[in-house]
Amino acid sequence: MPHTPAIDLAHIQHLYRTHRDDLARVREHMRHHHTTTPGPHPHDIEAEITYLLLRAHTPAHTLQIGTGHGSTTTWILHALRDNGTGHLHSFDTHDHATRHVPTHLAHHRWTHTQGDPRTNTTHLPPHTDHLVLNPTQGSWFTRWYLNHLLPTLPAHTPTSVHGVFHHTHTPPYTEGALILTWLTNNTTGFFTASAARAPHTHRALCDLKTELGLATPIHPARHNPTIYFRLPPHPHHRATPPTTRHTKEGAKATAPAPSQDTTTQLSSASTPEASDPRNSRNRLTSRTPTTSAASATIREKFTG
Repeated sequence: MPHTPAIDLAHIQHLYRTHRDDLARVREHMRHHHTTTPGPHPHDIEAEITYLLLRAHTPAHTLQIGTGHGSTTTWILHALRDNGTGHLHSFDTHDHATRHVPTHLAHHRWTHTQGDPRTNTTHLPPHTDHLVLNPTQGSWFTRWYLNHLLPTLPAHTPTSVHGVFHHTHTPPYTEGALILTWLTNNTTGFFTASAARAPHTHRALCDLKTELGLATPIHPARHNPTIYFRLPPHPHHRATPPTTRHTKEGAKATAPAPSQDTTTQLSSASTPEASDPRNSRNRLTSRTPTTSAASATIREKFTG
């Protein structure tokens, strides 16, 4: 089985250097995209890491849940275009992204399903090689993907969850607290460039970007709260909520979640070959479920 590098600072720094020229070109496109597309937008470093991990992994099928107005979607599609392979399958309860993602990136690379993925599982890709989670519905949806989606995906699948570390600690019983508890229960480390949670990592990447001529901001915010990890083999299906009392410093579970400095070294799972998506239209394939059951389960919108 081929060696899969851990998602850690050294790996991310290597990817910045390897893909510097392509990243500089994409950054200029995204700078213009931000001026013409409503927010929210991903922060610079987390968006760049998403792009770089996709470049390194060259997934055949990427699954994104929560597209918002399409900024993260556009970053993903840039990576797939630069890879020369791969297809993006996305879900959102709205179709805002379809009006803002550039046509030349979407064509034959993107299938968007407007609806709730919990009730539209037949629209999930046949294999998922890379997972991007941008939802904001709260803990009820987090429990769904922890208990029902992640256990079905291949071990070592690169995964990112947006919005975890706006602060040093995550508030109790939030999406971030649940995912960190799940990672702890599965002895799985994570990486983050959050300025609040990992200031030394954030500073190191800022210094590297300055060295590479990539320091001019696209997005003014600097939180970069996303976490990145590889799925564990045979994960426990339940995310046990924290039982320890919470202090003013934030949520403290019975066992502390592993930090980005303790990311476990994982070996790769096999990657299915890319296949040509069917039913692609000139812009993208957009599927809108019409069943009343799907509509009844939609409680809040996705943003990404």
